[in-house]
Amino acid sequence: MRAQDSATADDTIAVSGAAGPRREGADAAGSAHDPAPAAGTAHDPASAASAHDPAARSGTLLAALGVVAFSLTFPGTAWALEGLGPWSVTTCRVVLAALVAGSALLARRAAPPERRHWPGLLVVAAGVVVGFPLLTTLALQTSTTSHAAVVVGLLPLTTAVFSAVRTGARPSRRFWAAALTGAAVVIGFAVQQSGGTPTTGDLYLFGALLVCAAGYAEGGRLARSMPGWQVIGWALVACVPVAVPGAAIALYAEPVHLGGRAVAGLLWLAVGSQFVGLVVWYRGMAAIGVARASQLQLAQPLLTLVWSVLLLGEHIGPAAPIAAVAVLVCIGVTQRG
Repeated sequence: MRAQDSATADDTIAVSGAAGPRREGADAAGSAHDPAPAAGTAHDPASAASAHDPAARSGTLLAALGVVAFSLTFPGTAWALEGLGPWSVTTCRVVLAALVAGSALLARRAAPPERRHWPGLLVVAAGVVVGFPLLTTLALQTSTTSHAAVVVGLLPLTTAVFSAVRTGARPSRRFWAAALTGAAVVIGFAVQQSGGTPTTGDLYLFGALLVCAAGYAEGGRLARSMPGWQVIGWALVACVPVAVPGAAIALYAEPVHLGGRAVAGLLWLAVGSQFVGLVVWYRGMAAIGVARASQLQLAQPLLTLVWSVLLLGEHIGPAAPIAAVAVLVCIGVTQRG
């Protein structure tokens, strides 16, 4: 829910990464799919931009709009599931998003990635393009969007851990203490909500955290050597040979009852979460820096809780917002740890 379903420069799309540094005069390596960016970043010159600078204010607004777009991913998935099966939602979302990404790559005349980049791109495709959307969609068949939002709120911490392992970084003890505390909060919340044992939906969500974090960490590494928006663009295009026949099979095998909400949900997932949201997020992140932008995305789980009430009529008990705020505090500590 990621995310997750989870920013581009030059009116195209960008990938979210782990805690990657900005490239001089090019793209920032940050996270930008349905879910959140990695917590804890390297020093980012853009993050020092003055709050009174018009460019900084504009960048903050764009990044905030990206966060709003991503926070609607789980409600959009819930709407799409009203008319399509989980496999149909996932594959059709990938096909539509790949059409948008392919058009952007053609319009910008982007050169194909070097051969050495393709293994990493396949990791991004498996984790961000397919794994996270599929697992969160399966989870939302039995879990509420508010429950999923709290669990997936752990994604920045999970991504930071994968990034540290992948890049050999050595975060402080305070970082690891906050990460483990955040994980304990989410696990405790999931167990409390399910009556003592994790549900199948919880297992899907925890699996989504792992595969998406791996994709984000790899995307952040790739974005240091190629434009960030092209990472997610080529990852989407790489999925077309599998997604197109997969969509045909899924639409044939699963019931289809398209209504207004189902169509709106699917279009939002493909265009809003994976394109428009990425456009404004990445442009905002390029203006204000990864560190400042990631602070804005800490509000994403709480926004999703609001949408779950307003758009889906879900009832939220006190445990969900309390857990979401606790995770937000842990992520804030990792930003400084």
